[in-house]
Amino acid sequence: MTALFALATSLLWGLADFGGGLLTRRIPALTVVVASQVIAVVVLGAIVVATGGWSEWGPQLWFAVAAGLVGPVAMLSFYKALALGPMGVVSPLGSVGVAVPVGVGLVLGERPGLMQYGGIAVAVVGIVMAGGPQFRGAPVQRQALFLTLVAAFGFGTVMALIAEASSTLTGLFLALFVQRVANVTAGGLALYVTARRGAEILPADGGMRAVWSSVPALAFIGLADVAANGTYSIAAQHGPVTVAAVLASLYPVVTALAARGVLKERLRAVQAAGAGLALVGTVLLAGG
Repeated sequence: MTALFALATSLLWGLADFGGGLLTRRIPALTVVVASQVIAVVVLGAIVVATGGWSEWGPQLWFAVAAGLVGPVAMLSFYKALALGPMGVVSPLGSVGVAVPVGVGLVLGERPGLMQYGGIAVAVVGIVMAGGPQFRGAPVQRQALFLTLVAAFGFGTVMALIAEASSTLTGLFLALFVQRVANVTAGGLALYVTARRGAEILPADGGMRAVWSSVPALAFIGLADVAANGTYSIAAQHGPVTVAAVLASLYPVVTALAARGVLKERLRAVQAAGAGLALVGTVLLAGG
């Protein structure tokens, strides 16, 4: 069950990242983040009311609040790092945040088997390679590296926190709702500050009309991200966090394959090799 839900997490995160990447080509990244999370809050709020999730209220939700505050910082750092580039270095480096939940699992006493240790090593190498790392070309700015590491640490921290935010299905709905409320609060404040400084928060071409026309895509991004957090939480609760975290971090492979299928982008040799290694690592982890 752990492998199944963790792989579902990778699929959902990979597709959400791909969709978000397309949208940010015409809508400011911060607006995409906030608008997609607002939609998620509305949907999750309805689910919490329908399932009676309010009864699960407790101190464990502080983990969800923390995840909700860290998430926007990580996402915006990642987008800023991508803007500074080169993307071929930033994108795969962002996946090293998997070290956070894996480290938490080891500290808590998890001890994967020898085959699983091998699977973790192979999968992590595959994840980085699937992002298409560049070994030549323009040097990477120090600011880009710093922001990428901030984003990676943030993504890994969110994974570790959300796994601790609930222990039941209805509690998970409530935890995800609280996380998204915190996301919107932090992101909305950042959006307000950005607007006050005179920066663009709406598309130059189309303005608010362009945002409204993108609601279906925004809804997909927001709900896919929510679902990914949910499936990861379930995976981490029903098996070793060290395994769940690595399998859930295969999303760069999904994003690369989506770009290949939809945008007809050709996979570089290093990306194809990385996808293959990630698959081998997945088999070792699932079989261990």
